[in-house]
Amino acid sequence: MGPLSIISSLPEWVNLLIGFIIGIGFGFALEQAGFSSSRKLAGMFYGYDTTVLKVFFTAAIVALVGSQFLSFFGLLDLSLVYVNPYFIGASIVGGVIMGAGFVMGGFCPGTGISALSIGKIDALFFLFGGLVGAFLFAETYPIVEKFAISGFKGPMKVDDWMGVSPGVFTFILIVAAVILFWIAELAEKKFNRPEITSDI
Repeated sequence: MGPLSIISSLPEWVNLLIGFIIGIGFGFALEQAGFSSSRKLAGMFYGYDTTVLKVFFTAAIVALVGSQFLSFFGLLDLSLVYVNPYFIGASIVGGVIMGAGFVMGGFCPGTGISALSIGKIDALFFLFGGLVGAFLFAETYPIVEKFAISGFKGPMKVDDWMGVSPGVFTFILIVAAVILFWIAELAEKKFNRPEITSDI
């Protein structure tokens, strides 16, 4: 269950059970935040509902600050935290496709599963489309492989890319979050659509 030193000696099935429980908690949090509604998620792109930005930015800051405190007290070995390798071209194209799918479908993979768990039919078609996309990518990978692995930068973190310490990056992110929350409030007032938000 990750590099938490206090549970590193536990049996593997206990680690898997902890991960399963955390997953259930995450899904429950998504549902309670209203992320099973495609209109709420799409509202972030149209400006009338910025709950998604606020919740995920808050979660990122809490996780970042929490992991650094755990590391400081010797409870977490950050050097063992897995960081996805970075491929410039694939990241840009994948981000555009993901963003387009998000705004058109009103879900991301996680929120899509959350919506499907409570019986949302649109989530079923959204996730089916994702599976079709994954299948097509796998079948065409020999064609796009050269581009997909181009611009390899390794497991790069944002603070490394910026050339600052994790503490400084955390401070910058918190300041950015405060500014974005303020902008989000302004956007909600400007693009307010009560006929939609009242029914979410």
